[in-house]
Amino acid sequence: MVQRQLPKPRDIAPLMKFKKFDFNASRRRLSAALTIEDLHKIAKRRTPKAAFDYTDGAAEGEFSLTRAREAFQDIEFNPSILRDVSEVDTSCEIFGGRSALPFGIAPTGFTRLMQTEGEIAGATAAGAAGIPFTLSTLGTTSIEAVKQANPHGRNWFQLYVMKDREISYALTERAGKAGFDTLFFTVDTPVAGARLRDKRNGFSIPPQLSLGTVVNAIPRPWWWYDFLTTPPLEFASLSSTGGTVGELLDKAMDPSISFDDLKIIRDLFPGKLVVKGVQNVEDAKKLASLGVDGIVLSNHGGRQLDRAPVPFHLLPEVVREVGEDLEVTIDTGIMNGADIVASMALGAKFTLIGRAYLYGLMAGGRAGVDRTIEILADQVERTMKLLEVPNLAELQPKHVTQLERLVPRAR
Repeated sequence: MVQRQLPKPRDIAPLMKFKKFDFNASRRRLSAALTIEDLHKIAKRRTPKAAFDYTDGAAEGEFSLTRAREAFQDIEFNPSILRDVSEVDTSCEIFGGRSALPFGIAPTGFTRLMQTEGEIAGATAAGAAGIPFTLSTLGTTSIEAVKQANPHGRNWFQLYVMKDREISYALTERAGKAGFDTLFFTVDTPVAGARLRDKRNGFSIPPQLSLGTVVNAIPRPWWWYDFLTTPPLEFASLSSTGGTVGELLDKAMDPSISFDDLKIIRDLFPGKLVVKGVQNVEDAKKLASLGVDGIVLSNHGGRQLDRAPVPFHLLPEVVREVGEDLEVTIDTGIMNGADIVASMALGAKFTLIGRAYLYGLMAGGRAGVDRTIEILADQVERTMKLLEVPNLAELQPKHVTQLERLVPRAR
């Protein structure tokens, strides 16, 4: 029988230590976020619907994005045992330089729309973490301002080839002159994808007020205060604004883009040239034969062609075919450090995060981006330790089994 007694004060005292209350609401929110999904929930609460949906949404039925995320869920890890992982090395070499972690920040357009610190928050957080930051052609901060904010970090530039080629050429030369070491030549956007959330929300650049946006703003005054008291939201690299995102893209992008354009940009840019938006093995092999430095397997975060190939599914075969000839990087659907580890195990040299970074930005500005990087870094390190792999180079395909949810029918 259990013996009971009245508790003594000296026994209770050690149990009565309360956590010190943090009066900084933003810090409380971010410290309570343990996953990227937690940051996603905070971002949704704090951001007007049109701006949040622009970030969160994808094209048409959003199947490409859903399938990309499911592909990472559908893996099985195969850990080793009895290996010393008291210390793990998460650093890697990519495109001629070092990154402290196996992921960097992907290019995102209209970033100050999500939160007024925009690309500056992303660039400075990346610099502090020792990882690369990528600026989009459709960014809301200039090439030179990003370089000034992140003078000693690795800055990359993502280029759209536009109908007015001279704009693209000038941006390429500016990025090279500013010391950006890698250029992403983007090939999956001959026209804009059908982003239905934006159309239903009446979303435009710059944002237009309507009865719906006013009602939606009532519980989010901080966003509108930031928006109305900071410099106007506009493209830093383009002079054309006004209209829906799809209309703006269709005005700027050129469906006649070709391999000839790739050669011209190669001659203009002094750093590494990487082709972003590769979605099949044949194109990867052709690009390897042309001597590009790397490719990014990407379906543009599901924002262009819906039902596009899943990059994570493509990865093993592409690495087998061209992995000795160029560096293969991957994006789309990454929401956890385990996704990054799985990608590296299957042969990727690096990964890029887009929405995960933007959820942190919307949740808390620069501090929110820091929190995104911290969450993913912790997950990467923990996954490596549980797999008992002390460094990225020792991650192998044997550590990951890709389970099949979508199996092609026999023809």
